[in-house]
Amino acid sequence: MTSFEKKTIRDVDIMRKRILVRVDFNVPLKDGKVVDDTRIRAALPTIQYLLKHDAAVILCSHLGRPKGQVLPELSLRPVADRLSELLELPVSFIGDCVGPEVKEAAASLEFSKVLLLENTRFHPEETKNDPGFAAELASLGDIYVNDAFGTAHRAHASSEGVAHHVPAVAGFLMERELTFLGKVLSNPEHPFVAILGGAKVSDKIGVVTSLLARADTLLIGGGMANTFLKAKGLDLGESLVEDESLQVASEILEQAGDNLLLPIDAAIADAFSEDADREIVPVDKVPDGWRILDIGPETVQKFSSVLSDARLVVWNGPMGVFEFDSFARGTYAVAQAIADSDAVSIVGGGDSAAAISKAGLTDRITHVSTGGGASLEFLEGKELPGVAALQDK
Repeated sequence: MTSFEKKTIRDVDIMRKRILVRVDFNVPLKDGKVVDDTRIRAALPTIQYLLKHDAAVILCSHLGRPKGQVLPELSLRPVADRLSELLELPVSFIGDCVGPEVKEAAASLEFSKVLLLENTRFHPEETKNDPGFAAELASLGDIYVNDAFGTAHRAHASSEGVAHHVPAVAGFLMERELTFLGKVLSNPEHPFVAILGGAKVSDKIGVVTSLLARADTLLIGGGMANTFLKAKGLDLGESLVEDESLQVASEILEQAGDNLLLPIDAAIADAFSEDADREIVPVDKVPDGWRILDIGPETVQKFSSVLSDARLVVWNGPMGVFEFDSFARGTYAVAQAIADSDAVSIVGGGDSAAAISKAGLTDRITHVSTGGGASLEFLEGKELPGVAALQDK
């Protein structure tokens, strides 16, 4: 499925209409300030397009996991301030997302103005996809726009339920995400190289299987590589391994043959800490009491040479414990190799996106996805509820 099968804001009349937009403003806050505004910036093209067409723009989003409680530290108020700076326009904010006051604020919002509603997850009905709550949210707009790809894999009231009550279309960010990720599934360029990292194999079995069927080579790093290495019979000392996934890992190895590449050397540590002693060893020489925390330089070289010929690269998940600077080298080196290749590059997942950004390489990546979980589920070939609910062209 590609985004072109769904209507976007270009396909409906938005002129002087009230538009309810589901955005993904789930951003990190510290001391009442937005620390990273990447997701807010990602929504700007859709918001600006609506404003240019004289729409009254009503934005809703969740933030964090308040579990249906009102938690002041998870209020979207600081987000309204940051959005206002980015748009160079005043953004109104209201301390709830449903109820008579909200209805009044939405109804009286002037055209070409923006109103941000409070965190939808302050209501337990949001995550339960409660029909009454969805209908109440929907009543705030004439048209619903979903531009929150990061939550499209969840059938929540603001991401799926609302679409049953008003005409529902995709925003530009949603369209862009589905266009790039759709390429991977329907029409990948070859050589196509997929890189998977992160801690757990169990989270990514579906996506490993889906990518093996499409990619020419699958490179595996991070904690999940340990499970594959142990499945090959290696002793990895104290390294993180998912013993319950060993069986499935050996089945994948058998099925993949030479198409799946694992680390050949590793940066190991004598403790799980930033300042642990660090050594480089071949993966079959991890001493007792030590653990693998990153891929080693030979693996970087091997992975980089595969990446240098690629025409399409998809990357999800870091190569090591990249929160520790001394074990982030593998992740940065892979980021650099992707940036240096001539491939169309798609990076998904918070940690990979953060690594790209920290390495200052964001401009050299074709598409950095705003949704980790959503992009994985999409690449597995699953239908995303938030996308399925939108109108077909």
